[in-house]
Amino acid sequence: MLHSILFYVFATIMFGAALGVVFSRNPIHAVMFLVFTFFNAAILWLLAEAEFLAIVLVLVYVGAVMVLFLFVVMMLEVDIEAAKRGLTRYAPLGIGLAFVMAVELINVIWLRGKLSNEAGGFAPTPEGYSNTEALGAVLYTEHVFAFEVAAVILLLAIVAAITLTMRKRPGLKVQDVAKQVAVRAKDRIRVVKMDAEKKQ
Repeated sequence: MLHSILFYVFATIMFGAALGVVFSRNPIHAVMFLVFTFFNAAILWLLAEAEFLAIVLVLVYVGAVMVLFLFVVMMLEVDIEAAKRGLTRYAPLGIGLAFVMAVELINVIWLRGKLSNEAGGFAPTPEGYSNTEALGAVLYTEHVFAFEVAAVILLLAIVAAITLTMRKRPGLKVQDVAKQVAVRAKDRIRVVKMDAEKKQ
């Protein structure tokens, strides 16, 4: 009973935080709402006894990806009006995708409940069972090829991101480190000698 109450409480908070991400006018506030959403999702993973997924969600998304997003949003000049126009432009597509995902979730929940009733309920996990150990055993034995392919794709994404940021942009001021190191004081400072002014 307490488990169900906690689930619905944190799920409601996460849903409200997700709405804050979408409808927040300030990009910084939207990013902070997204961090709050990830934290509540991690709590839901903990309630589902998936500790590894919960800690990965916090470390990877909150600790790395969201910090990167926050720096990008703070350093770039975000056009709020253009973002609002994009929101109204792609709203029908977003609503359609949300409807499809809702239908899929309902089907999965209904199918899970049906299979659970037919099998007499889910089997309890044995004592000393670790889902992290089980996940690692499956990931590095049966699905090791897919894991390596995903690693290569992520590496290519990193290289592509670096390549896109290194391209020349108009108006970009680039520092010449060699010239800065080789600069001399007399090239930068000019001492001007003036006669002292006398009061009339």
